[in-house]
Amino acid sequence: MSNDYKPLQGMSDIFGNDVHIFREIENIAHRVFDNYGYSEVRTPILEKSDVFLHTLGGTSDIVQKEMYNFQDRGGRSIVLRPEGTAGVVRFLASRGEAGLNDKVYYLGPMFRCERPQAGRKRQFHQIGVEQTCNPNPLIDAEVIALQCELLHQWGIENIRIKINSLGSLDDQVNIRFGLLESLEPYQNNFTKEEIERIHKNVLRFLDSKDEKYRKIINKLPSIQSFMSDESKEYLEKVINILKSLDIEVECNQNLVRGLDYYNHTVWEITHDSLGSQNALAGGGRYTIDIGKRKIDGVGFAMGVERILSAKQNAKYDINDEVKQGYWIISLGSTAILENMKLARMLRNRGAKVGMDLEEKSMKSQLRRADRFNALKVIIRGDNELNNDIVIIKDLDNHSQEELTLKNFIESI
Repeated sequence: MSNDYKPLQGMSDIFGNDVHIFREIENIAHRVFDNYGYSEVRTPILEKSDVFLHTLGGTSDIVQKEMYNFQDRGGRSIVLRPEGTAGVVRFLASRGEAGLNDKVYYLGPMFRCERPQAGRKRQFHQIGVEQTCNPNPLIDAEVIALQCELLHQWGIENIRIKINSLGSLDDQVNIRFGLLESLEPYQNNFTKEEIERIHKNVLRFLDSKDEKYRKIINKLPSIQSFMSDESKEYLEKVINILKSLDIEVECNQNLVRGLDYYNHTVWEITHDSLGSQNALAGGGRYTIDIGKRKIDGVGFAMGVERILSAKQNAKYDINDEVKQGYWIISLGSTAILENMKLARMLRNRGAKVGMDLEEKSMKSQLRRADRFNALKVIIRGDNELNNDIVIIKDLDNHSQEELTLKNFIESI
């Protein structure tokens, strides 16, 4: 393809069978979420910058490096949404009391201005849920169970769930102080800039993949050692509820999330088919400052492209586009107009129908039928019009039959 017609770097056109797979994933998601009592919300792709500054925290990588941020003609600071939670919580806050105990889900494109790489694009697609509620281990466990059910329905098995607690908001003051104190003996291992980043959000340091830092991280006390007994018991309850639901989880005391708003339960789902970057999805409980109010909730998000990679790498079945509908082949100019009438009649009855509106050879029209992914073709020329019949050809088994037009229409 000429560079003149390629999309922007890090963005992709989705077409053909890829669209079918996306639609299949989305249709399954709609069904599962509906079964769990979640309602769909579609928030704007453009949001005010403050929506993300309030929720994600000014020190997060998303805010500092990855957001598409610009001014519109009115001088307002606008952002292309980099993730789904902030906009959804902004919507729930707009509903007043009704939004404080609600269950919603979303799906759609997100945007981050970061270096494109395998499995990570500048425009990507997420599916996620948010449930606003006070901290409750039962709700946290049900949200994890919902996520597991969704992955199962998509045909993704053998997942691993890692779970941890970040403690209550009060605990997090003790955690930060305790970790910074524990890092004092290792100050010489860091540059001045790294020390500044650690002081801004020491929890993110625990998520570092750098091997030299992993050695230090492994020597630090667990964050749970700085938590209250109530927070430890909260996590234990979540784990026990999941076990009673036959969902196995692994407690990983170094597991954290990259955003400032998380507290209490956090989790990550991994899959070996994704290689070293094996994180498939994540979620957690949060308290989000939306400006004039704080909202408690729990939710998760999953990247559709990551789901597709897991299915492809693990060689799970991804259905080819199902052949369906009809392609009408017209033999002669008179037949084209009559077949337009037939196509309209069939479409009104709910059938998928395509046809050429120019005179073309039988061979050319059959090629178009194949690209249309038609299950059958309907052939009509002058002879068929005069005798009020149609020839139906099955493109899978190449069988052919002749029917009266009346009998064929009644069979649709």
